[in-house]
Amino acid sequence: MSDRNATRRGVLKGIGTTAAAALGGAALSGTVAAAGPWESVESPTGNTLHDVEYTAAGAYAVAGGGIVLERTSKGWQKVIGGGPTGNGNSLYGADVTDDGKALWFVGASGAIGEYDVESGVLTDHSAPMDVTNNFNDVSVTGAAGEANVYVAGDSGKMYFSFENGASETWDYTTPGSGSAINAVDFHGVRSGHIVDGNKSVFVTDDGSTWDKIGLADANVNFYGVDSDGPDDVWISGGGGGMIFHWNGSEWTPTDTGDAGLRDIEVTDDDSAGYTVGGGGKVYGFGGGDWTQEETPAGENLKAVVRGGTDIAVGSGGTILEQ
Repeated sequence: MSDRNATRRGVLKGIGTTAAAALGGAALSGTVAAAGPWESVESPTGNTLHDVEYTAAGAYAVAGGGIVLERTSKGWQKVIGGGPTGNGNSLYGADVTDDGKALWFVGASGAIGEYDVESGVLTDHSAPMDVTNNFNDVSVTGAAGEANVYVAGDSGKMYFSFENGASETWDYTTPGSGSAINAVDFHGVRSGHIVDGNKSVFVTDDGSTWDKIGLADANVNFYGVDSDGPDDVWISGGGGGMIFHWNGSEWTPTDTGDAGLRDIEVTDDDSAGYTVGGGGKVYGFGGGDWTQEETPAGENLKAVVRGGTDIAVGSGGTILEQ
């Protein structure tokens, strides 16, 4: 659950940039942002939507029960009903290849799927190495059919394949203490970051070995990561509404209040972004400040993505658009 590399964002999501913001100590504004209003849109499922991504064919969201939704000209529609195996295992994380042609998603009981958004073909890569633990998130780099695939395991392991998830090409490592890895994001082909349930952040530059870079005295669990570079990482935390930014030498914290924040996405130039979480809370970033935005729903939000239309998703099938 995270932001992606600059090329993919610029081509697929149509993200514009605003004036660059200085980051010498992010502040929280107490006023509501003046951006366009967030609106609730009809959802074809009441299951929790755990992640949302833009592809070359538009936006997709993944949900409990193995459901995958597509945003079409006629609204959101269900395109997959039972996950990659057909067993209805819940899906918790998603990502898209650099060319936008393949949507990858992961979830419960080792579920891993690769969906070709142009042909509609679904490929099942579930239970690599016979692992059937829950997978919380996925990050993919490279083009469809040639992707590096990185999967965050609930057992504290990172699973990876440098050959598009083909059988017998998977390996794994345990970066930390064995706490669940909650989110993963890569800014380069084999360079990225993860966060785990032990308040830790890890970095890799080869896709297979990880080094800890924080975070001391955080006092909250981490659920979202946006890896924009080795010296530009954003983390969202639960339990205390905390946001942390890494500039390559130090972490800068921002306290948004009491809402647990589940996902975060900030542009490469750190000029704009969103974080979302409990109680329908959305905070927008601009001018160096995080500002609470008005939303029409109080359901817990799980993920956010920027694009021509910004989208946030969450509990009860909630879909918000701006």
